[in-house]
Amino acid sequence: MSDNAHTGFVPSEANSRVVSGFLDYLKVEKGLAPLTVAAYTTDVGQFTEFLGKRKRTLLNARRNEVRDFIQELFGNVVDGRSVGRKLSALRHLYRYLLLDKLIEHDPTLNIDSPKQWKVLPKSLARDEMEIILRAPRAGSGKQAEAIALRDRAMLEVFYAGALRVSEIIAVKLEDLKLDLGYVLVRGKGDKERIVPLGKSAQEVLAEYMKHARPVLMGERTSPLLFLGRGAGKLTRQRVWQMVRAASSTMGRNVSPHMLRHSCATHMVENGADLRTVQSILGHSDIATTQVYTHLALDRLKSVYQKHHPRAKAR
Repeated sequence: MSDNAHTGFVPSEANSRVVSGFLDYLKVEKGLAPLTVAAYTTDVGQFTEFLGKRKRTLLNARRNEVRDFIQELFGNVVDGRSVGRKLSALRHLYRYLLLDKLIEHDPTLNIDSPKQWKVLPKSLARDEMEIILRAPRAGSGKQAEAIALRDRAMLEVFYAGALRVSEIIAVKLEDLKLDLGYVLVRGKGDKERIVPLGKSAQEVLAEYMKHARPVLMGERTSPLLFLGRGAGKLTRQRVWQMVRAASSTMGRNVSPHMLRHSCATHMVENGADLRTVQSILGHSDIATTQVYTHLALDRLKSVYQKHHPRAKAR
């Protein structure tokens, strides 16, 4: 049955008829327990709400909407088992609709089970990122001022180059090519990659090198770029604490990994191709970077709709 066959229905009416028939099918024909029926009712209701935002009904939902629904669940940190149950509910629903010849195509076909999904890591909005970058404030005294400046420089490098914690604490002074605008990073498997630094990262790093690093170094020497007091090596825990402190005003539990993914996300949203993002992140396999594909596609769609004459709303 085509989409047009349902245009006489108000969407909510079409959906309620479908759900009512489906619940009868579960109770009478499938003989499912009341608790299972109740859970399936909630799951289908959730999908119905999701479709409503897109002006679709249960009868004309497409595969990409099922996929987007699952991605949204993962994005809201719903665990894999719960997502699996919701997908199972939708599979049962569309099997029933096929049997009753209310639809011609099952949109849940060829949808991977939740275990096989690569979940897009959480990232920060750009205004949230700005709050974090401005966060480190100096206490009184030379050491406190030097630490605040070091933290600002580290946050800028995290965001500019999508570094891992282990990478940022291991960067050596000789790896920083400030005049050329990049830093040499050693990633997993000791693989080297060149990471470009934006203007703001370069400016803060220059300030750190001039005013803060000499204070932290004192009478000692160190080959490392970022130092603790007395030229000590920074620990992973200290870096985590620094990122959490910088994000404390937002009421979000931000991790260094989120800064890395925020960099990648914002690059893709601004039109960067996945190969470039792969290179900056230091992924050995493009498949790892492909969790960002849907962002690239969203941008592609929005640009297409904005600029293609046939795509504009009439």
